[in-house]
Amino acid sequence: MDTHLVSLASSSNGRVSGKSWKTPKAPTVYVQFYPYSKRLQQLTLLRRSQLPQGVKSKSWDHRMQKTQKALAVKKLETELKEEKQAEIQRRRQITQERKKAIEERQRLEEDKAKMGARKAARLRRKAGRSKKING
Repeated sequence: MDTHLVSLASSSNGRVSGKSWKTPKAPTVYVQFYPYSKRLQQLTLLRRSQLPQGVKSKSWDHRMQKTQKALAVKKLETELKEEKQAEIQRRRQITQERKKAIEERQRLEEDKAKMGARKAARLRRKAGRSKKING
């Protein structure tokens, strides 16, 4: 058995499209005509690419610096939001504690008033049973 090895090409030179009606893509070449010089001049500034112009012109380090800045800003934003949320939570806690203290104070005053009324009623009943009053 004879094994035939096919080399894998890293560029489009070694590959063939299965679609015969499609033309192979080539770099975009812009032709510029100068009317007064009566000649054609080719400009090969831009190559065919899916990347936007802003990304193509920047280096990898520049893009990574931009990403790092964005991450730092995002981290700072989250820290500030967490601090703000913690401050709101702290204020809410203080307000709840004050409200609970006021409610407890009112409850104690009501209990004190209720106990005072009970004690007064008890004393009135006791006074009614004495020999001095009933004689």
